[in-house]
Amino acid sequence: MLRSLSAITSVAQRASMVARKPIQQQQKRFLNIHEYLSVKMLREYGINAPKGDVATTPEEAYQIAKNLGSDDLVIKAQVLAGGRGKGTFDNGFKGGVKTFSTPEEAKELASNMLGHNLVTKQTGAEGKPCNAVYICERKYARNEYYFAILLDRKSAGPVIVASRQGGVDIETVAAQDPDAIITLPVDPKLGLQKDAALKLAKELGFTPKGQDEAAGIFLNLYKLFTEKDATQVEINPLSESNDHQVLCMDAKLNFDDNAAFKQKDVFALRDFTQEDPREIAAAKYELNYIGLDGNIGCLVNGAGLAMATMDIIQLHGGKPANFLDVGGSATPEAVKAAFEIITSDPKVSSAFVNIFGGIMRCDIIAEGIIAAARDLDLKIPLIVRLRGTKVEEAKKLIAESGLRIFAENELDSAAQKAVQFSNIVSIAREANIDIKFA
Repeated sequence: MLRSLSAITSVAQRASMVARKPIQQQQKRFLNIHEYLSVKMLREYGINAPKGDVATTPEEAYQIAKNLGSDDLVIKAQVLAGGRGKGTFDNGFKGGVKTFSTPEEAKELASNMLGHNLVTKQTGAEGKPCNAVYICERKYARNEYYFAILLDRKSAGPVIVASRQGGVDIETVAAQDPDAIITLPVDPKLGLQKDAALKLAKELGFTPKGQDEAAGIFLNLYKLFTEKDATQVEINPLSESNDHQVLCMDAKLNFDDNAAFKQKDVFALRDFTQEDPREIAAAKYELNYIGLDGNIGCLVNGAGLAMATMDIIQLHGGKPANFLDVGGSATPEAVKAAFEIITSDPKVSSAFVNIFGGIMRCDIIAEGIIAAARDLDLKIPLIVRLRGTKVEEAKKLIAESGLRIFAENELDSAAQKAVQFSNIVSIAREANIDIKFA
């Protein structure tokens, strides 16, 4: 049964924010693919979208615009970040989404976008490289809607989130007008039924002539969602034209990383140029790494302890430079690799290791720490707190290593020391003084 959700903010925000948060700010368990690839996949499932194609050179952009045979077109920078339309390229060109009329304009616009980094509110200061542009027809909508399918913990299954107010940020709609959001939990055993899809189309306000096509699109989107192991399918806006044609004007598709082994064709679409190279390096050693914007490098086992470690660092006035969970089966080589990733960030001014040995043995961590300190010639202070399995053996290894590693037993004092040392190193760097702790 359809129902308006008065306390919609959390569900609706997930529908949009999963795709829009910057990579550096969240733990990722999904593959995000470019818009032109999403549109191609939609078409494979019989879902309508404006005609268009992708270009990687200005000359290709010219030819695509010419082939489309329209004087009302749109060019979109293919960058995996929200806010493209309001972004700025590193060459000063403003706007990653532009309308134009002629093939010559397409070539000029593409030359300003391709090969340059686009900076948006979600990319960070460096931006992300634009290696392709998507050129498509510009369609005028009679009405615009929001439609998304995502996984919802509360209902323990897929949930459809929809609204009559499409083409705008769904979190803004949820905050200002919660009753404008419609949710439809879907029983994963039964799937989305045709009568429920048709009822949703009527509830959203599609015209009688467009309701059947809208319902068909909902069913096909759900089929895509389940068959491709998606974590989110978001269409914003989903439009109905004056001739009652229903079109997906923009699509964001995310896929579950855990399904990579059986969705090889989908994961072959991954664009590594859009990702933090440190995250790519971490994945090779099965390390869970997310870069942040602080200056205290963290190496922890377990997501909960990692979050607590970052919290206590901030409590004492510091800022974590990363989230890094080595898991329960890391080898000394993986621990060394973790330090290489942490210290590759030039902002890092101290490193804090916080390990509670359960499955993960403390002596293995200690071996990796010692190897890293020796081989990488660490020039930042290294604070280590080890508790649990094989902790005494670990302490002995560190004590006999002859390295300047600051061992602490208590989390609070260890965090304080990490922040204090970080401040010292930061001051020394500003004064152009070279100091070494290892």
